[in-house]
Amino acid sequence: MYKFSRSIYRELAAGVIEDPADPTGCANKQRVLDACEGAMRRLAEDRRYFARPTRTLFTEVRTHFSMNDQLRVYKVIEAYMNLATDYLDNLPPEELCRLGHKAECQAHTRKGTPCQREPLQGRDYCPSHKHLEETFELSEEELPAEELVAG
Repeated sequence: MYKFSRSIYRELAAGVIEDPADPTGCANKQRVLDACEGAMRRLAEDRRYFARPTRTLFTEVRTHFSMNDQLRVYKVIEAYMNLATDYLDNLPPEELCRLGHKAECQAHTRKGTPCQREPLQGRDYCPSHKHLEETFELSEEELPAEELVAG
């Protein structure tokens, strides 16, 4: 995820408006870099509850850019967030665990504590709670005509 956050930063760093009161002249660049790294870390660790990573990161960094650069900044962030999301979608579960995202059952016990079991492969719930998994299977009336002919 480091690659993605640094790529966003490298593309945006030239347009960062620096604060004239800052003696080092790089405080705003550091804020943009920290925001990029934080967004990518959260995307890797907590994707389930990070619904709009592009909007979140843009909202955090937009004050450091001129009005003329706002659209370009948004497009750069959107492109790299899409790449990062695709990358994470294609990772095997073992690799996701290495990124810090330990697979856990999303259910809670009767006592209200989180379930400690590991979920089924490619699922959100363990064997005990697999009945809670939402499945959206289309009935024959809802299927497009091409799928009915092919099926």
